[in-house]
Amino acid sequence: MGRAVIFDVGQVLLHWDVYALYRKLLPSDAEIADFLDEVRLLDHNLEFDRGTPFSDGIAALVARFPHHRELLEAFDTRWAETVPGLIDGSVAILESLDTAGVPLFAITNFAREKWALSVERFPFLETRFRDVAVSGHEGVIKPDPEIFERLLARNNLQPESCIFIDDSPKNVAGARGLGIDAVLFTDPPALHRDLAARSIPGVVAGSGS
Repeated sequence: MGRAVIFDVGQVLLHWDVYALYRKLLPSDAEIADFLDEVRLLDHNLEFDRGTPFSDGIAALVARFPHHRELLEAFDTRWAETVPGLIDGSVAILESLDTAGVPLFAITNFAREKWALSVERFPFLETRFRDVAVSGHEGVIKPDPEIFERLLARNNLQPESCIFIDDSPKNVAGARGLGIDAVLFTDPPALHRDLAARSIPGVVAGSGS
């Protein structure tokens, strides 16, 4: 097996933007920021990513912030609106790699329930990868080395044979700490250049845009 490529999902293959939801519910970005800060929603989202059921976590937040019930419950019932769509250029690279026979995997911080919804909406998340380490299933989130080590062990992968792509500097540093060649994702053209520089099959040098 040649070099494996391991993708992050959110903000690499799928857009994720909590403001995309709350701009429909609050009149300004400043008010959204105040709400998110008051209830620490993004901190709690990490707990959902670790496996806390959405229903339990949102119920606990509503009990603490009953005046924000509608906004908090929307994060569960209207969560799909935080994912406006695909990052098309990245998905095109993924498809080219798959067509070229490159072994593809993913490691993603993602709540269990919302992963199931996303796979239904974007079937390639299930069909393009040989294995996916979903934090909500694993009970551990990036950049904890354990989630990387589980994927490697399950698939008999050596760190030095893998390339990992993530938009978070902390996650990239975590992968590099294990000996994985990690790429910080900024946009699809840069990703294309990074993979072409590594002579990955399916990515032709100079053809990115």
